[in-house]
Amino acid sequence: MSPIFTAILMLAAVGVFAVSAWRRWRLLVIGAGGKKPFVCDRLGERVRGTLQLAFGQKKLTRYRLAGLAHKAIFFGFLVLLLRSLILFTRGFLDDPGFGYWLFDDGTVFGNIYGLIKDIYVVLVLIGVCVFLYLRVIVKPKRMTLGVEGIVILLIIGVMMVADVLYDGAGIVLYQSNGPMWGEPLGELLSGAICGLPEPLVVSLWHAGFWIHVVLVLLFLNLLPYSKHFHIITAVPNVFFRNLNPRGRLAPIEDIEGRLEREETLGIRKISEIPPKGLLELYSCTECGRCTDQCPATRTGKMLSPKQLMIDLRSHLYDNASALVHGSDEVDLVPTVIDPEVIWACTTCGACEQECPVMIPPAARIIDMRRHLVQECGEFPEPLQEACQGMEMVGSPYGVGPEERMSWADGLDVPIRADVGEVDVLFWVGCAPATDERSKRVARSMVELLNHAGIKWAVLGHEESCTGDVARRIGNEYLFQMMAEANIELLNGYGTTRILTICPHCFNTLQNEYPDFGGHYEVVHHTEFLADLVSRGVLKPETPIDRTVVYHDSCYLGRINEIYDPPRTLLSAIPGVNLVEAEQSRDRGMCCGAGGAQMFKEDEPGTERISEARFQQLTTTGADTICTACPFCMRMMTDASAADSSSDVDQVDPAEMLLESIAPRRSRA
Repeated sequence: MSPIFTAILMLAAVGVFAVSAWRRWRLLVIGAGGKKPFVCDRLGERVRGTLQLAFGQKKLTRYRLAGLAHKAIFFGFLVLLLRSLILFTRGFLDDPGFGYWLFDDGTVFGNIYGLIKDIYVVLVLIGVCVFLYLRVIVKPKRMTLGVEGIVILLIIGVMMVADVLYDGAGIVLYQSNGPMWGEPLGELLSGAICGLPEPLVVSLWHAGFWIHVVLVLLFLNLLPYSKHFHIITAVPNVFFRNLNPRGRLAPIEDIEGRLEREETLGIRKISEIPPKGLLELYSCTECGRCTDQCPATRTGKMLSPKQLMIDLRSHLYDNASALVHGSDEVDLVPTVIDPEVIWACTTCGACEQECPVMIPPAARIIDMRRHLVQECGEFPEPLQEACQGMEMVGSPYGVGPEERMSWADGLDVPIRADVGEVDVLFWVGCAPATDERSKRVARSMVELLNHAGIKWAVLGHEESCTGDVARRIGNEYLFQMMAEANIELLNGYGTTRILTICPHCFNTLQNEYPDFGGHYEVVHHTEFLADLVSRGVLKPETPIDRTVVYHDSCYLGRINEIYDPPRTLLSAIPGVNLVEAEQSRDRGMCCGAGGAQMFKEDEPGTERISEARFQQLTTTGADTICTACPFCMRMMTDASAADSSSDVDQVDPAEMLLESIAPRRSRA
C-alpha cells in the first residue's frame, strides 16, 4: 500500500465532496429568511421515528420485492462500513496486517463480524440483481429508469466482488492459521487461487483494495449530483419530518401584515420553499411509489407527485448559482409546473402514505395554490363560485343560512341557542342542506341520537362551513375568517364535544381549529355509533341481508387513521356480509372529491377518479357500497348513475344501523 497516494486520493476526494456539499447546503438555506432552517422539537418522538422509518426501513416492504432488496443493500452498507474504515486505515499505515488482529487465533468478534459481513455481501449482491431485474426486465412505470441507476448498481456489485477478492488474496498471503469460518467467501476464493504465483495473488489483493477504496470515494462524490443524494439526506429529512397531524395544513401567519408588506402568500418562487421543503427535494428517491398510488396519475391526469418533485428539484439545481446570489426568479406556475398539475390533486394523502422518506407533495401543491388564488386570482371558475358561496352565505354550495335546516323538516331537532348544556353538539355540515343523500344520513343520525337518549343539539341557522374547502382551494384568508367566526360561536356556547358526519369537517375541527383557539373533542359519527353499540346503548337486531363493501374516506382513514370503527359497526349488524376491496384501508383509492375537487370537474384524463374507484368496489361482488362521508357518497352515487349496468346501493353506516334497529323508520 502507499500511504502518500492514499492520503492524496482521500484529501482530493473528500475535498471535492466538501465543496459539493457546501454548495448544496447554501442552496438548501436560501429560503430560511434569517430564521433557523430546521425546528427540532419533541426530540424523543423524532429519534424513535427516525430509527423506525429511516434505519428500520419501515415503509420499504409495502412493495415487497423491491423493499426487501433495498433493506438488504441498506443494512449491508451499514455492516460493511467497518470494513471500509479498516481498509482506509491500512492504506494510511502501509500495514497490510492492520485489523487482522480481529481474526487472529479465531477471535470470537472477528469470526462473528466476518461471517455477518460475508452474509451481507451475498444479500447485497442479491439485492443488486433484483434491482437490475426490475430496471432492465420488468421496467415498472412508477420508477425513473435511466443509466444512472444501473451504473450505481454496478458500482455496488463490483464493490462486493472486490471485497471478496481482497479477502481471498489476503488469506493466501497473510493467514496461515488454518481455515477461517468467519470469512467463508474469502476462504472459498483462497482455495481457488492458492496455487497461483505469489506476484499474481499480490496483484489481485491490491486490485481488491484499490477497487473498493476508489469506488467508495467515487460513489461519495456522485451522490450530490444524483437522486442517490437521498443516502445522505433521507435520515435528516425523516428526523425533521412534520410531527403535526397529517390533516393539518400549516397556517399562513399574519396574513394582513404580509399583504401590507407585499410578501407572497403561499409559494411563488423556488426560494420561497422553506429549507425543510428543499430537503424533501434532495431526498426524493424517484422510486415512484407516490405516483403509483396517486388517483390522479392512475386516471391519466397530468399530475405525478414524483415528477412534481423532480421538476422542482431540477429547477432548483439548474438555477443554483443565480439563486444563492439572490437573482430574480421565474414563477413556478406556469413556468416550471403546469396549472393542470396543481388543480388535479385531491389531497388524499396517498403519496405521503407511500413515501419511504416522508415527503408530502400535497403540501407543496397547496402552497402553490395559495399564491395563485390569493394573489393572482387564477383558479378554476367553479372553485371561484364555491369561494363566493362561502364568503357570502357560509356554504360552498351557495345555500344560505335560512336553508340550513331544510334537512330536518318534520323532525324535532333541538337548536343550541334554545337549550341549555348538551352532551354533544351535532355539527351537521353543509351537504345535508343541499344533497338529498346527505339529508337522509343527517335524519338517520337524529333518530339514532334520540333512540340512544343522548342530550344533543345543532347550531341550526348559525352553523357555517368549517372552511375546509376554502383552505384546500388555497384561499387561506377566507378559511381563517371562517374559522375565527366559527370558533367564536363555539366557544361562546362553551362547546367541548362535537359530533360530525363529514370527515372533512371532522379533520378541520379536530386538527386545524386548535391553531386559532378552537380546542374540542371531535368524534366522527362512526366512532360515536360504534361506541354506543359496543356498550349496548344501541342494539341492532333486525337482520339486513346485504353484501357490503366499505369505502374508506381519505380524510377519515388515511388522514386520521380511523379504519376500524365503521367496520366494527357494520359487522355488528346481523346479516351483513362485509367484504373488502383489494384497495382498502391505507391503500384505499380516493373517490376524487377531496382537495375541493367536489366542486369542479376532474382535470383531463382517461377516466373520472370516482368511476375508477366505483369499479374497484363493485369488483368485490358487493350489492351495497357503504361510506361514511357525504362527498364520497355523492361521488359513488354519480359513478353508479354513469354505469348503466350497475345496480349497487349507496348507504352510510348510520342508515344501516337505523334500519337494523327500526326498519320501518329508517327511510324517514
